[in-house]
Amino acid sequence: MSKLIKEFKPFIASILITIAFLFLQAATELALPDYMSDIVNVGIQQNGIENLVPEVMKEDTMDKIMIFSDEDEKTLISQTYKLIGKNTLTQKEYEKLVKKYPALEQENLYILNTRSKNDLETMSPYLGKIFLIISAIEEGAYQSYVDLPQGTDPFMILRQLPREQIDAIKIKIDEQFKALPEGIITQSALAYIKSMYEDIGIDMNRIQTNYILYIGGMMLLISLVGMGASIAVGFLSARISSGLGRSLRDKVFNKVTTFSNSEFNDFSTASLITRSTNDIQQVQMFTVMMLRMVFYAPILGVGGVIRALRTNTSMAWIIAVGVMAILTLVIVIFATAMPKFKRMQRLVDNVNRVTREALTGMLVIRAFNTQKVEEKKFDDANIDLTRTNLFVSRIMTVLMPTMMLIMNSVTLLIIWIGAKEIENGTIQVGDMMAFMQYTMQIIMSFLMISMISIILPRASVSAQRISEVLNKEITIKDPENPKEVKKDVKGLLEFKNVSFKYPGAEEYVLQDISFTARPGETTAFIGGTGSGKSTLINLIPRFFDVTEGQILLDGQDIREMKLHDLREKIGYVPQKSILFSGTIESNIKYGKNADASDEEVQKAIRIAQAKEFILEKEKGLQSEIAQGGANVSGGQKQRLSIARALVKKPEIFIFDDSFSALDFKTDAALRRAMAEEIKDSTLLIVAQRISTIMNAEKIIVLDDGRIVGMGTHKELLKNCEVYRQIALSQLSEEELAI
Repeated sequence: MSKLIKEFKPFIASILITIAFLFLQAATELALPDYMSDIVNVGIQQNGIENLVPEVMKEDTMDKIMIFSDEDEKTLISQTYKLIGKNTLTQKEYEKLVKKYPALEQENLYILNTRSKNDLETMSPYLGKIFLIISAIEEGAYQSYVDLPQGTDPFMILRQLPREQIDAIKIKIDEQFKALPEGIITQSALAYIKSMYEDIGIDMNRIQTNYILYIGGMMLLISLVGMGASIAVGFLSARISSGLGRSLRDKVFNKVTTFSNSEFNDFSTASLITRSTNDIQQVQMFTVMMLRMVFYAPILGVGGVIRALRTNTSMAWIIAVGVMAILTLVIVIFATAMPKFKRMQRLVDNVNRVTREALTGMLVIRAFNTQKVEEKKFDDANIDLTRTNLFVSRIMTVLMPTMMLIMNSVTLLIIWIGAKEIENGTIQVGDMMAFMQYTMQIIMSFLMISMISIILPRASVSAQRISEVLNKEITIKDPENPKEVKKDVKGLLEFKNVSFKYPGAEEYVLQDISFTARPGETTAFIGGTGSGKSTLINLIPRFFDVTEGQILLDGQDIREMKLHDLREKIGYVPQKSILFSGTIESNIKYGKNADASDEEVQKAIRIAQAKEFILEKEKGLQSEIAQGGANVSGGQKQRLSIARALVKKPEIFIFDDSFSALDFKTDAALRRAMAEEIKDSTLLIVAQRISTIMNAEKIIVLDDGRIVGMGTHKELLKNCEVYRQIALSQLSEEELAI
């Protein structure tokens, strides 16, 4: 994937926004267990009492607290609480507070007068211990704290004791409290606060219900925010991956359009199709997973660890056990599956290749009754791919149940250890539940990464294959400093000592080719199979570059011209006629980007002898052409290809054996029409028929990559034995006028 990192540059802003939403989503998910813990601990176990600092207390209770408080504590408590009564409140305030605190009718009350978290956190520990002492003394268990006579009011006696003696008693009490877990102190103090509230007349059911509803509402709000963040992440990740896929397809296609025949030889057509579709789809899928999981997993995992340790450190080793189990599983699966993923894309290429060959050559397959042979070839390729897919699927089948087993085992371990700590008063039930959820989130983060580890190898292979296309060095390209094309280009074409051999080959295909093709003349090429005719023609539009020598267009080396400018001057009709999906009209106008006028189209149709069969069609020029021109004959395809080149009105026409599918009458009529209508252009014709080229001003005879004859038809019959043999193999001496 690192090979395609630069392709993410246009999406950096969207990726950063996505990451911000991932942090928001993780924050909401990590916040929920704490709120759930509050509902269990505070809402259910503590009846909605949030801390050990009472909201309200009686004067008598305040006096008892002051007995066991030092000077600093007394000062803080005095600043924190305010004494209220009928005489200190307005009538409206009094009526409001009486409903909330019914005991206010009979006596004055101390009400909490601060919401400072620092003050509450400072007061909570020592108030908890004081409430436990007060509760024990009120229940008659004061002998364990202080030796007082039985049957007396202990608080009255304690108020009369000097400060030094009270401090000694507190030291003795603190020593006894050290043996008590903090949880027991807290729960005992909370029980006293609850009884104190009930004595004041506070509705504890209402407090509990309001607290649970408030926390539940907060959880609902946080969940909605998390859902919104998740939707935003899904939307943005889908948009980024789709944009990346579109960009990659566009770049791959544009790169392929610049390939010369040499580059095409390095990639099969099936492979290029797979790279443009399946491989890019794999990268898209990984991009979505990366944005939604790879980035999210560490945020959730690290956040989960921090929250879990803050909740309880004594069970931290359970997280390590779960993570190690997950990592072991992932490493084993990764090592097993990696080789298969590397092989999978090659097998997809193979299936595409076999399918394409079978569909393209279906007529030949039927003619030779080789359906069974092709079926076996397809079955072999399909079975190989199926076996690999099944292997990967089985790996995934093993992965999920094993993951669930690990997660459930970790849950049971937390419950087992946590239950003992709850029994000992070390933690509360809500803390254990929160720790369990944080542990599951941590394990889920590793599970996400493990899922990515399964997809990553295949995506990595796909990314490498796409990168191979994008980074392929182009051999045929524009010059660094192209020369301006002469505006008075007439189409004078010169080959000067041209030799050519294919890249990587040792033997020359063409050797020492020199000739001149002039405007207004027809230059024809003929020779046996493999003599180099089509190769020579392909050098002109620079489908290949010459190995030695020069090709000049009006005195200018074609390698010094822009490819677009050069090819704009050429009308090319290939040996194998190619039509595109669309209409007859769109195919004819193809070379002129649909700018050709109706008059130009009709003229090209007339010259190409295509008018008759077009008129026979119900929709005429608007008749549909199937993919590859499958719904027209070979001769019709050739005529439409010729018409397409004629509409372009180039200076040079190249006909690479483009009349082979035409009957003799149509061939003669077409050549006669071209001689009249495009007499100012340079015509280059490759042909096998002597009748097609016998009237050409110059005929070049090729044999084994060399020119063995050059001249007119009559001159070659006298001077070139190769031409004479070809001519006599097709026509009689009378027809040749020997």
